[in-house]
Amino acid sequence: MTAPLTPPPPPHERSAQDAWQPPAAGPGANGPQAPGSQHAEYAGHAEYAGHAEYAGHGWYGQDGPGMKTEVREAAVISLAVALGGVLLGVLWWWLAPHVPLIGDVAEGNWVVYLKDTEGEQAVGVDGVFTLLALGFGAVSALVVFLLRRRGGVPLVVGLAVGGLLGSLLAWRLGVWLGPAEDVIARAREAGRGVTFSAPLKLGAKGALLAWPLAALVLHLGLTALFGPRDPEPEIPEQPYQAPPAA
Repeated sequence: MTAPLTPPPPPHERSAQDAWQPPAAGPGANGPQAPGSQHAEYAGHAEYAGHAEYAGHGWYGQDGPGMKTEVREAAVISLAVALGGVLLGVLWWWLAPHVPLIGDVAEGNWVVYLKDTEGEQAVGVDGVFTLLALGFGAVSALVVFLLRRRGGVPLVVGLAVGGLLGSLLAWRLGVWLGPAEDVIARAREAGRGVTFSAPLKLGAKGALLAWPLAALVLHLGLTALFGPRDPEPEIPEQPYQAPPAA
């Protein structure tokens, strides 16, 4: 008689010796490595170190002064631009046309009339202020750009705030330098039927925005056309990687 044949184990059953074993720690656990693999591993570490150094000391750190310095410069520029309103106020008072008034007595009371009811002197007063403000805005934007070409948000905000403060200063200074606002008292001093100048008055208050708007538009245009460009990132050179050993 022959012994019965033992059936083979099913394919999905494996012995404990065929199970996957995790590699032992250490470079020499699996025997000596090929020179090419060691060089490739070194190249990978060098590349990682180069990227880490580039991220820490790259061109992102060269982004101009700090925020505190920019805010301080913007405050100085804002103050300097606002002081230009003194010159604007004097020029407005000097160049603005005079609005003629005339006084009369009606039923024992003084009344004041426009001598030329169809005259455009009042419109000319607003126009002179607007044109001067536009010119001052252009000059201030050009000077600020030449001094600080790199620009920046604090610088632009300081320029706009300085232009608005300069317009307000020029408006109040021009009114103060002009004729007195008490037209009845001045009519009495001048006499009945005598022409005198009306007080300097800015009818269109929107002209106060001419200076800051002109400065903003021109400065942004100069920065976009002639401002410094951001430097290109310098990618570190990759170390030479030897071809893998056959």
